[in-house]
This record gives sequence, structure tokens and C-alpha cells, in this order.
Amino acid sequence: MSILVFGNVVLRYAFNSGITWSEEMARFLFIWLILIGAISTLKDNQHLGVDMLVKRLSKTGKKIVYVVSNGIILYILWIIFFGSWDMTMLNMDNKSPATGVPQSLIYGTGLVMSFCMALIILGKLYQLFFGKADIDELTQVLDSEELIGEADGHSDQGGAVK
Repeated sequence: MSILVFGNVVLRYAFNSGITWSEEMARFLFIWLILIGAISTLKDNQHLGVDMLVKRLSKTGKKIVYVVSNGIILYILWIIFFGSWDMTMLNMDNKSPATGVPQSLIYGTGLVMSFCMALIILGKLYQLFFGKADIDELTQVLDSEELIGEADGHSDQGGAVK
């Protein structure tokens, strides 16, 4: 994606020409990059969140909040899945103007993202109810100070290197 955009910029400014399909292809690759990155981030519990309230709850309270929040996320993924399904079916015969790529491949990213994210969430809920995973392992909260200490190679315990 970066090579396509950079190459096209160089061609435009240096040679007064360009690759007609590079901007469109970069846009399509960016869409896939973002949604696959969201799947990976969910798998690793690295999405941003505010845990001011959750930190103060008991284990039972944390479990309840975890189940409710994941239930809401599953509902939203359900909406995204069927919205993407409708858009994919509507655009099955349409092709993008510059590359000729079927538009269904672009709208299908929502199908892939919502399905994969739902599987991850269902797996985490299964671990919570039937597995040996503790709620603290599933939520895995890190403060920014902890991340800074890890980047410096120091911990909060007397400056010992990890």
C-alpha cells in the first residue's frame, strides 16, 4: 500500500504521470488492513478502554460487566454482519472503476471482521464460563506507566530490569 502511494506520488511530481489504479487499490488495501488489525487487536485485548469502574468491582461484578459488554459487542457485530451481507449482495455484480475488482470483495471485509471477532468473543466467554481462565486474565488491563516501564527495561520494583 505504501509503495503504491509513494510510487504514484513520485510519478506524478517527477514524470507528470501516474498509475491510474494505485489510489483505488491503496484504499482497498487500507480497508482490509484496518479491519484485520481490529481482529488482531481484539484477540490480544489491546483495544482502548476505561476501567475506572471495573477495577473497583468484585470478581463477580467484573464477570457481570464483562458478559454484558461482550453481549453488546456481539449484538453490534450481528448488525455489522447482516449490513455487510446486504451490501455485498447488492454489489455482487459491480466492479470498481479503475481496477475492476468486484465491490463484493470490499464490502465482504465486514463479513470477515464481524465473523472473526464474534468467534474470538465467544471463545473468551467460553473460557470464562467453562475454561480455567480467570476474569483478570481475560480483561488484562495495563496502565500506561507499566508500558513505559517495560519500554525502558525497568519495573516499578526498585528499578530492577525485567
